[in-house]
Amino acid sequence: MAILQSCAVGLQLVLAVGIFSSVAEAGDSRLWIRTRSQRQIDGAAGGIPRQPSITGMRLDKDMTEVTAETGVLSVVSDHAVTFRFFGSNLAPDMQLAFTRKPAERNAECVEDISGKFNPVNGSVSPSATSVLFVASLESTGSANDTYYLCVSRLLENGPTGRVQLQWIHQGIEPWLQIRTVKAPDNPHLLPLWLQVLCIIILLCLSGLFSGLNLGLMTLDPTELKIVLNCGSAKEQRYAKSIMPLRRKGNFLLCTLLLGNVLVNTTLTILMDDLTSGLIAVIGATMGIVIFGEIIPQALCSRHGMAVGANTIWLTKFFMVMTFPLSYPISRLLDCALGAEIGHVYNRERLMELIKVTHGYNDLEQEEVNIISGALELKKKTVKQIMTPLNDVFMMTYDAVLDFDTVSEIMRQGYTRVPVYDGSRTNVVALLNIKDLALVDPDDNTPVKTLCKFYNHHVRTVFDDTTLDVMLDEFKKGRSHMAFVQRVITESDGDPFYETVGVVTLEDVIEEVIQSEIEDEMDTTADNRKRLRRRDFAMAQQDAPVFTGASAPQYQSLITPQLQLATFQFLSTSLEPFNESLIAPTIMRRLLRHAESARFMKMKSDESEMPCLYTAGKPADYFVLILEGRVEVKVGTEYLLFQSGPFTYFGISVLNLTHEVTSPVVQSPGTTTSVDAVSLSGTFIPDFTVYPVSDLLYLYITRSQYVAAFRASIVERSTVHGGGTGGGGGGTLTKEDAAAAASVDWNKALQFKRLSIAGISQDAANTAAALKRTSLLANSNVSLNNDHHQQQQYNAPREAREKPVDDEANATSPVVPNGGPPTPKL
Repeated sequence: MAILQSCAVGLQLVLAVGIFSSVAEAGDSRLWIRTRSQRQIDGAAGGIPRQPSITGMRLDKDMTEVTAETGVLSVVSDHAVTFRFFGSNLAPDMQLAFTRKPAERNAECVEDISGKFNPVNGSVSPSATSVLFVASLESTGSANDTYYLCVSRLLENGPTGRVQLQWIHQGIEPWLQIRTVKAPDNPHLLPLWLQVLCIIILLCLSGLFSGLNLGLMTLDPTELKIVLNCGSAKEQRYAKSIMPLRRKGNFLLCTLLLGNVLVNTTLTILMDDLTSGLIAVIGATMGIVIFGEIIPQALCSRHGMAVGANTIWLTKFFMVMTFPLSYPISRLLDCALGAEIGHVYNRERLMELIKVTHGYNDLEQEEVNIISGALELKKKTVKQIMTPLNDVFMMTYDAVLDFDTVSEIMRQGYTRVPVYDGSRTNVVALLNIKDLALVDPDDNTPVKTLCKFYNHHVRTVFDDTTLDVMLDEFKKGRSHMAFVQRVITESDGDPFYETVGVVTLEDVIEEVIQSEIEDEMDTTADNRKRLRRRDFAMAQQDAPVFTGASAPQYQSLITPQLQLATFQFLSTSLEPFNESLIAPTIMRRLLRHAESARFMKMKSDESEMPCLYTAGKPADYFVLILEGRVEVKVGTEYLLFQSGPFTYFGISVLNLTHEVTSPVVQSPGTTTSVDAVSLSGTFIPDFTVYPVSDLLYLYITRSQYVAAFRASIVERSTVHGGGTGGGGGGTLTKEDAAAAASVDWNKALQFKRLSIAGISQDAANTAAALKRTSLLANSNVSLNNDHHQQQQYNAPREAREKPVDDEANATSPVVPNGGPPTPKL
């Protein structure tokens, strides 16, 4: 078999050489026609190259083409098209032509060859199986023309120098045919202006659907109900129009999504028809993202209600248009997901919502605190807000309601006072300050008696009781105070209850409003931290200065209660005792002094009773009736009328002149005499005053008042750190203080008993000057005249009503009508 094949190959070679030699000798320049075996022999022998052969083709780029069902490629005539051909022996020097004549493969293309095209430079694959051609097919005027392929090679080195090989037909297979179509008059789906207008409208609709999807769907029914009830007029109108559609949430959602997808798809098709390739992709993407998503969603996220209400008709239109598809889907969603409830806030989330939106709403900080406090009532217990028992003001069960006890209750400022028996944890009763209204401190009523009479209910609660429960209990009106108890289980015995603190209605309300409630009687600003009130001055409490540790240093006939009433009457009703003239501390000392209050016992013989004032007799003292009654005889007709407590006489004596109100010390070592001002302040009454019952009255001479006035000036200079004169301020030495304190009581009044360490140097100089000149020694009022006063009171009225002779006046310039002439000290 091998021998036969070798013989056949040798025979073919001999025939080829013979044919080639005869042709060359004859000088024939026509195309060479060879069989396949001859071309293979030529290639193997290194002769003329093989003829190219095409077995398939396709369009290399996205051009305007249509592929029919038979697989024939259709292109637009007279348009350059890039083809990629596949086959064998493809070379850069090959050529391509088209013919409309069908023929068998490898047949010669001799007629109707249109165009000759060369390959694209560098497009031949290394294996010579693929090549690119840019070619165009001529239009013949008919609707459709079918073209077939013809290929050839142009050789530079042939027998004659340039050899053109024969055009070989590539066959009539469908995949090797090209059909031409006529180019349309309008290459776009719509006219250009209409297509651009549609693209703009579709972009607007895309943005509308995207914005409504965000704006309407974020408005849940709960929020719309809130706006409908408490929003502005415009917001209520918007909510009213949106509410019917928003109730159909899934139907609205399906409509908006279907509309958005439909618009975006149509927009993409129109953009692709208007342009092609990368430009269409970028244009459609940027248009949809910017104008269809970002801008409308940014707008509707803040003004979704307004946009949704103003486009409600368009939304309803699309709901009708998409009804066949969107409504069934919405019903399936309703069945699967259930009814839409909306946002629901619990206590913690609602409180946090108010806090985080505080900077953007119109709520004041106090309103936010009140809302937060009300929401926290169920979380807090009475243990967190109670006043510990050690900080509670309490009274013992066996205490007595005397003036000191009542004053201490008033000073503490509490309305309800717990009462304990034995241990402070054993609370047995509750005392209300209203219970003391009809109690006389002089009766020394026991606390237990008052507690048993009123029998106020003692309310107890456990320490883990929440504040909402506690508030409900207080609202029932049983009591506004409760005692907090806890169960003690640590001991070896049985568990027992122990009182650990007190909680009141005020404590609960303070937790609601998140601030402290302070009234005019509160002494602390926080019942748990025990912070003292800065604006609370204990000096303003009048009762304690007459009791307890501040008890008077001199015995007085006036009880503490009457002293307090007298102090308030004088300081508020009489101008000479106003705080601007007489300091409150000086006034209290004046009232506590033993010589300020005098008692007159009614005698059986009324004619023997002394007169307080006698008509026509000079007087330099002021009288205030405290207890008892007096009879006043007025004028020459002796008109009579009676007066009772807190009637005063001789107020004109206390009117100060310019020389009294001038500074006490003009310069160091220089003082003003009191004798002159005392004489200038006397007055002659035109009435007679005498008692008609036992009488207790306040007796203040002009010299005492002047001394009190000047002592008030010294005290004010001490408080403000300045002197009463023109000298510089200084510190009072112990020697000066002792020297000034050695004078009698009137001098002590002028200098606050010189017990204040920061008194000015001018005050010290004044004290020394007053001591040297014996100012009070020359006064017309004695502070130790009980014996002489009693003698005068025992004198008959006729003797007291006699005019004072000149000799007596010479020895005693001023004789008070309520007592005997005052001897000099």
